[in-house]
Amino acid sequence: MSSQNVRVRFAPSPTGGLHLGGVRTALFNYLFAKKHHGSFVLRIEDTDQTRFVPGAEQYIIDCLNWCGIAPDEDPHRPGNYGPYRQSERKEMYRAYAEQLVEKGYAYYAFDTPEELEKMREQFKSEKNPSPQYNHETRLKMSNSLSLSKEEVEKKLSTNQAFVIRIKMPEHGEIHLHDMIRGDVSFQANLVDDKVLLKADGMPTYHLAVVVDDHSMEITHAFRGEEWLPSAPVHVLLWEYFGWKEKMPKWAHFPLILKPDGQGKLSKRDGDRLGFPVFAMDWLDPKSGEMTKGFKEMGFLPNAFINMLALLGWNDGTGKEIFTKEELIQQFTIERIHKGGAKFDFEKAKWYNQEWIKSSDNELLLPLIKNILHNNGIDADSKILNKVIPITKERCHLLNDFVAQLKYFFIDPTEIDVDAVKPKWDENKSSFFHTLIQEMNNIPNWTAEEVEKCFKETATKLQFKPGDVQLPFRIMLVGGKFGPAVFEISSIIGKNSTIRRIQQGIDLFNK
Repeated sequence: MSSQNVRVRFAPSPTGGLHLGGVRTALFNYLFAKKHHGSFVLRIEDTDQTRFVPGAEQYIIDCLNWCGIAPDEDPHRPGNYGPYRQSERKEMYRAYAEQLVEKGYAYYAFDTPEELEKMREQFKSEKNPSPQYNHETRLKMSNSLSLSKEEVEKKLSTNQAFVIRIKMPEHGEIHLHDMIRGDVSFQANLVDDKVLLKADGMPTYHLAVVVDDHSMEITHAFRGEEWLPSAPVHVLLWEYFGWKEKMPKWAHFPLILKPDGQGKLSKRDGDRLGFPVFAMDWLDPKSGEMTKGFKEMGFLPNAFINMLALLGWNDGTGKEIFTKEELIQQFTIERIHKGGAKFDFEKAKWYNQEWIKSSDNELLLPLIKNILHNNGIDADSKILNKVIPITKERCHLLNDFVAQLKYFFIDPTEIDVDAVKPKWDENKSSFFHTLIQEMNNIPNWTAEEVEKCFKETATKLQFKPGDVQLPFRIMLVGGKFGPAVFEISSIIGKNSTIRRIQQGIDLFNK
């Protein structure tokens, strides 16, 4: 393989949020391109103008940028192969479709929606419950194969609406080599005559993807396995145009499945089970509905792409944590599984926790500070620098830092009274009153000095330190969580510690 010539593309439709299956397709394309020092191209497939959603194109670009897999060429950073939006290439598609008609590989079809529906009803049978527009039905329909030359010219001259359909062979097999699945063959007569050019003059995916891949000199076409049934049409088009020698190498990626493995993961599954399926928050401008994304839920981009890469691929060693650079180095298409990969949100959170634990403060601090700010907490950066290292092992998501850190900056608003009340008595109340007096005399407020004072007071009043340490923790943070309690006390300071103890005494004495 000539490393200099590798060109791959990610070609989403700007119709809504970017599903993690789409991001994985983009990621695998990106990793392959970078490994072979090639180009990763973003092409916007906006030929279906009825489904176009304003803002979706920029959203896709924002998602790829957040993931750290920005394209080398896209509508905003064009290379030498533009335009990068299919809607801007409209006239070119028509010319190619007409060329196929001239060669006898395609034909004009004038059927109305009502006539198509009538055909489906007329030819329906037990053996064929869903009749198709194909070699068995085409001559019974209104098209340039069944009509006379004069009738066709009349319809065209009077601007009667038409589509252009590919003329699929009635016999034989169509073969392609898939880099994941090996040799794949299709019976030509089982594939219907797909529409190539729609009545509005826009191409369908089938025509556009072949013309675009050829004109953009794409060397490898990687996409989801849901497109495998369409592959024979695309292979034929490469052949019909006389471009077979330049046809890209194919790979069809397995599906990302629901957690139970029963079918493709959908947005509905995420809504039902409480996890995101989009890379970033998506606000639908039509419905006003907000759909949560992995970014806003608190995933690090490195963790997100690490998790995605291991959904259907591995390097054969059992290793699970990869940097982007390691993924580029180790990635091969041949090690992608043929079968679907079950999505496991708990495993996704595990990846994120591992990345949080291994990330430097410099990376985490601005992200966490922003999250705290969004939750009404203005955190001092010096204190954050102290507390992030001692709390990050407890956080699966960046948003978990709110609960783990907020008590360093504000008094707890919710106190787990039930954890203390059953064993609370006058003696413990007396202990904490005495502790306040002793703490007032600590000259150098450090974790060591606070711990020494606490234990000496416990010994003097004949308490085991462990019996009063839980109430102390709950007074400071509100619950049974957090790092070493004396470390917490040293960071929040003497005044805050004493104030929270007094508030706890008052609450537990009620």
